[in-house]
Amino acid sequence: MQPFAQRITHGDAMRKRAIDVLQINMGKYCNQACIHSHVEAGPNRKEMMTRETVEAILRFLERSAIPTVDITGGAPELNPHFDDLVESCGRLQSHVMDRCNLTVFFEPGKDYLPEFFRQHRVELICSLPCYTEENVDRQRGNGTFDLSIRALQLLNLLGYGVPGTGLQLHLVYNPLGAHLPPPQDRLEQDYQRILLERYGIVFNRLYCLANMPITRFEKYLKRRGEYEPYMALLEAHFNAATLERVMCRTLLSVGWDGSVYDCDFNQMLELPLRDRGGKPLKIGELSTTMAEGQAILVGNHCYACTAGAGSSCGGALLS
Repeated sequence: MQPFAQRITHGDAMRKRAIDVLQINMGKYCNQACIHSHVEAGPNRKEMMTRETVEAILRFLERSAIPTVDITGGAPELNPHFDDLVESCGRLQSHVMDRCNLTVFFEPGKDYLPEFFRQHRVELICSLPCYTEENVDRQRGNGTFDLSIRALQLLNLLGYGVPGTGLQLHLVYNPLGAHLPPPQDRLEQDYQRILLERYGIVFNRLYCLANMPITRFEKYLKRRGEYEPYMALLEAHFNAATLERVMCRTLLSVGWDGSVYDCDFNQMLELPLRDRGGKPLKIGELSTTMAEGQAILVGNHCYACTAGAGSSCGGALLS
């Protein structure tokens, strides 16, 4: 395999631009343990963002002009400081996105979350890797599909995904195995039709994400003898046109311990941003001007974001 860094021939093509999204990983604790999870999240993980780190993030947001906060995990809602973070971001006039696994609504003491989201007009990005029960439960655990459908119906009742409400509800698809996602627009139409016909569910957009060949999914592929073929597939479909739109250009990722990264994937590979002395940067030490113009750390995992139509936390990069 040709190293990804050698495929970049545009000089400064992989440098940070002005940051418009601060993505915050609140920890690896989750009520699910999905096969494809690059975070390796699960019920037994103990890593959780502290109140002190949340406060450092809020101070950073207050002195920066970053308009959007993208909250993720694990299941970020299971962090005891999640509600305070959302409310504080609202007071700072930041637009808040939450990456929700839907089943968290049915965890003890979390049934208030849908109304909380509506009250704070949080944009929801919700995992539903297929519109069939068999595929979802294979990837995410038995019973997950039924709970996800119930959660989506509840969100629709509150106005999420309903035209004219401004309450944004997006779904996330990712392949069951070592495959590239299909064309996003076409699959979105299938999702919209089938979910409406079968369950009366409406939503705004479908985001198609390629599975990232790192951590838990990498181990899964290697057990099945599929890692090398999958990497070859990603490399063969490298699309240089995606380089202008990859999310790491305009995003900063903050880990549960306050360390700062180019993206969530680099975070899981422990590839942090560093100061001039080589010391990993913490959010409390960072300014947006320190990041802008800096070279982005790349590796062969970047083939997953740049294959075919491209893949990011906002779905396909090219139509």
